[in-house]
Amino acid sequence: MAKGDVKKVVLAYSGGLDTSIILKWLQTTYGCEVVTFTADLGQGEELEPARQKALLLGIKPENIFIEDLREEFVRDYVFPMFRANAQYEGLYLLGTSIARPLIAKKQIEIAEKTGADAVAHGATGKGNDQVRFELTYYALKPDVKVIAPWREWDLTSRTKLIEFAEQHQIPIAKDRRGEAPFSTDANLLHTSSEGKVLEDPAQEVPDYVYSRTVDPEQAPDRPTYITIDFERGDPVAVDGQKLSPAALLARLNELGRANGIGRLDLVENRFVGMKSRGMYETPGGTILLAAHRGIEQITLDRGAAHLKDELMPRYAELIYNGFWFAPEREMLQAAIDKSQEFVTGRVRLKLYKGNVAVVGRESPYSLYDQDLVTFEEGAVAYDQRDAAGFIRLNALRLRTLGQRRRKLGL
Repeated sequence: MAKGDVKKVVLAYSGGLDTSIILKWLQTTYGCEVVTFTADLGQGEELEPARQKALLLGIKPENIFIEDLREEFVRDYVFPMFRANAQYEGLYLLGTSIARPLIAKKQIEIAEKTGADAVAHGATGKGNDQVRFELTYYALKPDVKVIAPWREWDLTSRTKLIEFAEQHQIPIAKDRRGEAPFSTDANLLHTSSEGKVLEDPAQEVPDYVYSRTVDPEQAPDRPTYITIDFERGDPVAVDGQKLSPAALLARLNELGRANGIGRLDLVENRFVGMKSRGMYETPGGTILLAAHRGIEQITLDRGAAHLKDELMPRYAELIYNGFWFAPEREMLQAAIDKSQEFVTGRVRLKLYKGNVAVVGRESPYSLYDQDLVTFEEGAVAYDQRDAAGFIRLNALRLRTLGQRRRKLGL
């Protein structure tokens, strides 16, 4: 787009080196007014320095937005996703993927509030995040202008970035002079690490990369037992204590961290077409997934449970690829939420050296009938002789096929 076309832009701003460079680049390249937006998603960092950095770079106080989105993030994004037991490619709990639509949505809201005609992000042209941000932008504000600096500028190396920062008096932390050993992204659900020391999938992840969990081998030698209470598919209490969504996930993170739970070394297929090796730490989410599946075991009908498992890979892929606000994701969400009407009860879990196991589950809506499954004698509503007809009916087509094979001598 022509540089003069942009009057005001809302930048997703972390306060780090890259987005600070982007902020100055927007000012010098587009000559536009910049509004910064910093989201607190529970990444565990002090966000006030982002405000001070923005002020230092000439941003007006009224154009600096810092919002605590932790409760909204967990309540409206993480929990709905966990109702589906969503795992991309059967393993990844989508910690980065699920955060992007919320950040992008808030950017659009701020753009509407401030009269901005453009939005910008710091995602590179090789990754998935550029897709996730921009699909959300266009879904919520179809006529918005999008600026993706990594697809436009010539700052193609760390050295050039540092030179640009020094030229424009952008503060550079001493440990960022030179290439970082790996890059990270964090929020209340997870921490992801990728790049540099992790780029060779044949090499084990170095110990220093892990930040969210203790080494399972160094975890306590005694197991930790906990309970999680669910109401309509969402967790509401840990060990009987009612907690808000964000506080509950934070509590599970503490328990997972102490017991070395939630590490994942994964080579995944990016939406843009390449394979990528990343290391994910999702301590609380790993516990929550096991617990949710545990309560579903006794509250979901077989047909509903199996259909959910069939839908899950498609649902997870939509989130991974950035289609949170697409109609097909919303349709699937409606079906998933319907399945959770009676997913209420308590699950007991055993946490031990990197592992989480369901060891008990109970619900006022349980479909488990001990009288039906017991091997002991008793008043039961099941006549074992009925199984003979059931089997013969299900075997009918197999017997017909067998007869044909016999006639043909196959």
